[in-house]
Amino acid sequence: MSAPNTTPKLQISEITAAETYTVRHPVLREGRPLASCAMPGDDAEDSLHLGLFDAEKLIGVVSLMHNSKPQFIGAQYQLRGMGILADYQRQRLGILLVDEAEKRLKKQGIELLWCNARIKALNFYLRKGFSIEGEAFEIEGVGTHYLLYKKL
Repeated sequence: MSAPNTTPKLQISEITAAETYTVRHPVLREGRPLASCAMPGDDAEDSLHLGLFDAEKLIGVVSLMHNSKPQFIGAQYQLRGMGILADYQRQRLGILLVDEAEKRLKKQGIELLWCNARIKALNFYLRKGFSIEGEAFEIEGVGTHYLLYKKL
């Protein structure tokens, strides 16, 4: 008898801001009201939300918003709300989402991607080629973060 096929059927698709909540809530806003998943800019026309699916199940999300930081030059976007469900973490799946995000932004002529990264995600972003800008800072109710950026 052969072993079952356990290879995940992964695909990345555009999703709505509201659809990101099924991952944002347990990963980024656990114990807080579902409404806390909403982020400024979620519904802006030029925002982009990507979902990573294992077959039909949404397992990871990332949001890209047309926000600028004055210390950076050129066309820029902010990466926000990045998360992978706990059962799927540590499998390098976040890389797939960030790679797809970068590819789509490059096609639009975006030159720089930046984010506010939690300490526990810092090494992930550094391995993806992001650099630290400035000192660590606190986001109330969320924790310590670093401002990171990457030229595309």
